[in-house]
This record gives sequence, C-alpha cells and structure tokens, in this order.
Amino acid sequence: MPDVAMPRLSDSMEEGTILKWLKSDGDEVSRGEELVEIETDKANMTYEADQDGTLQIVAKEGDTLPVGETIARIGEGGGGDAQQTAQATDQESQSSGAEREPGRGAEDAAVSAASDQEAPAEAPAGAAAATEEPPSRPSEPAPAQASVAGDGERVKASPIARRMAREMNVELGGVQGSGPGGRIVKADVEAAAGGDGQAVAEAPAPEQPPAEKPKAPAPVVSGEKEAGRGETTTQDLTRLQQTVARRMAESKATAPEFVLNCEVDMEAAVELRKQLKVAAQDGRGSVPSFNDFVIKASALALRDFPRANGAYRDGKFELYGRVNVGVAVAGQDALVVPTIFDADRKSLGQIDAEARALAERVRAGAITPPELSSGTFTVSNLGMYGISSFVAVINPPQAAILAVGAMEPKPVVLDGEIQVRNRMTLTLACDHRILYGADAAEFFARIRERLEQPLLLAL
Repeated sequence: MPDVAMPRLSDSMEEGTILKWLKSDGDEVSRGEELVEIETDKANMTYEADQDGTLQIVAKEGDTLPVGETIARIGEGGGGDAQQTAQATDQESQSSGAEREPGRGAEDAAVSAASDQEAPAEAPAGAAAATEEPPSRPSEPAPAQASVAGDGERVKASPIARRMAREMNVELGGVQGSGPGGRIVKADVEAAAGGDGQAVAEAPAPEQPPAEKPKAPAPVVSGEKEAGRGETTTQDLTRLQQTVARRMAESKATAPEFVLNCEVDMEAAVELRKQLKVAAQDGRGSVPSFNDFVIKASALALRDFPRANGAYRDGKFELYGRVNVGVAVAGQDALVVPTIFDADRKSLGQIDAEARALAERVRAGAITPPELSSGTFTVSNLGMYGISSFVAVINPPQAAILAVGAMEPKPVVLDGEIQVRNRMTLTLACDHRILYGADAAEFFARIRERLEQPLLLAL
C-alpha cells in the first residue's frame, strides 16, 4: 500500500503534529478528500488524499512526526492489511514478553541480574559474617541522635552548631533551622538549649568569652521558606511559539548584527494623509496608515539595494527577484509575520487593504503558511504602544529588519528657528555578513528620503 508521508506545508516546517483525523481507519477515501488536520510551525492545515483507496491510519492524534515520516497508507484492502499487521503484532508480543513494552524486557533483565549478584538465594554459612559492615571504631564520637532526624535523613547543621549541640546535649533532630535551606546554625542551638527547642541542656552551659560579639537577629522571612515565588505553574509552548523561540535564538546566535537609527521628519507625510482622508470621505477607499507609508518606502528602497533584499546562506549571498515585505503582528500569544508580496509594485491603498486583512486573519487564527512565507524584509512597529524606539531581532535568513517607533511632536531647529514638527524614530538592525555599514546607511537614507518626500511613494 502506498505510504502517506508527513507533508511539508511551509518552507520552514521540519515536523508536524496530528491534530485530528477527519477519516477513520478503514474508510474509503477519494482523491482530493480531506484526510487529516496537521499543526505546523506556522498554522493549522488540512491535508487531502492524493489517491483513491482504503485508509489505514499509522500515526495517532497528538503524535509529532518529522517531515517525510509515514502517517497513513492508502490502497486496496487497507483494512485487511491493518488486521494482519495487528495479528502479527499479537504473535510477536506472545513470543517475546520483553517486546510488549519497549525497553521493559531489558530493564527487567538488568534488575534480575543485579538481584542475583547482590542477594543470592542460598549463601554459604560464613557469607553473612563476611558481608556485614565492620563495627565503627571506638575512638570516633557517635552523636547519632544529634545529627540524624526522625526520618533517618542527616540533619543540615553548621560545624559550630554540631559542636555546640554535643557540648550542650541538644538533639539536632528536634531543632528548627533558620539558616539557608533550613540549615541549623549557632543561634538555633542556643535557642533550643534555652528552652525554645525540644531539648534542654542538663549540664551548666560553658562560660562565654567576654569579648564575644552579640548574637545576630534571626532572619526575617515573609511567607513560607523556599516558597518565595508563590505557586508555580508550567506552560507548554505551542508549535508557533516553539518556532519563534528557535528562530530568534538562531538569529542572535548566528547573525553578527549592527544597528542604525535616525529621526524622520513626518510633516509632509502628515499633510499627505490629511488629503487622503478628505478623498476617502467620498467613498474612495480607506486611509493608509503611517506604517503603510513605511512599508512602501522600504519596498522602493529594497528595489534599489538588492543586498538589503537578500540573505546570507552557507557562505553565499542570495539575492531575490521579488520584494516581499513581512509585517510583524502580535497574534495569539506569539509574534506572526505575514507577507505583503511585491510591495514595491503596489499602491499605498493596496498595501493598506492587504495589511489590514492579514492582521485580522492573524488575530482570528486563520492565517495560512503561504501567507507567512517568502518574506525578504520585515517591518516591526510598536509606535501604537507609545514606544519611541527599539531594536528588533532580525528574522532569519533576512538581511535586515526595520523597527518603527511612535510619531511625536518635537522641537527642532529649522532655518535658524525653533519649530515643533512631527518626528518618528526608525531603527535598522542589519546582518553584517551581507550588509556593511556604508551600504546599510545609504539604504536607510533612501527610506528616510521617501518618507520625508511622500509624493515619491506614488512614483
């Protein structure tokens, strides 16, 4: 029967998780019929049958398998093959009990062998005496009651606390320690000897040296010991969160980045957007955001600087023929970067419409792997949260990422006079393996030029 392998549903997919089988084992399926829902590193996708036949399920729901691993089989007589496989498995299980649970037989054998060596069924008459532990030497003191708790565990105590406990006849097992990790210290023994503990000294306490320093006060601990963080819960990462964590760690570990930043005068862009608002009132479409201005300006600059639109891979430069700008969007507990394809060829209105639609699909959890793939550059904007500037992490294997801060009115000197103008801070993080300082500075200056003269965005 032909195998159905775990498909590669995105360019970065390495493994997938079976979420739900849409058909049952033994069902007759037709070519193009939906078989299974698979969770990838970017989205949940359904996979369709590529031929007609009887379905034999191999991978269970919840199983995570690498790309190319068999998840099912489709062919004639699928149910019979499944039954034969089950019968063969039963016969193998009956013939070898160790194979019923992987590794169990080897473990039992190891335990049995160890038992035979450690405790023989019938030992020679003198064996018991030969294997007994020798008695402790009489010259060693044995303050067993002072150093062993009631449950047989050794009591944690400092050396001076142990000495004082022997001298003052204090049982350490009944003393509550106040040191780090419950360790018994000198002050705890003195308190127990004075009547605060379970054991009280019967002999008079030794004379204290006249120059002894005063006792330190007991530490003040708020709440229960060793529980200062409160109740702790652990949370598993989703496939998407695992991918974000892996790719960000890969970026910081492999890309030698450098950062450039500049302030852009947005006065002309503000005026242009006011005009677009007036035009939109006549039903001519929505008004592009300032982030759309940045996306368009970046796309045009990328067309002029091919290396900024490329990647460093295996000692070579990859230069891409299409300008596809990714837009970072806060999704469901993860960062998602959908792609605006051919952004350099689209108008501000088209970019605005696509960016809005992609953001809505991300927040609804309906984004698909093709919409998240093939980005050549990324724009990340936190200005709406009041962030003036920040450094974003490069989205590998891209050459750079542009971080956009909030637009704010600031006093600036223009023609010898102080004026208040709308300014926005941009920060460009670059992979130094493909973008060098001068090239990156020219590329960055081209973005600023088009934002400060926004009519260039229409050309």
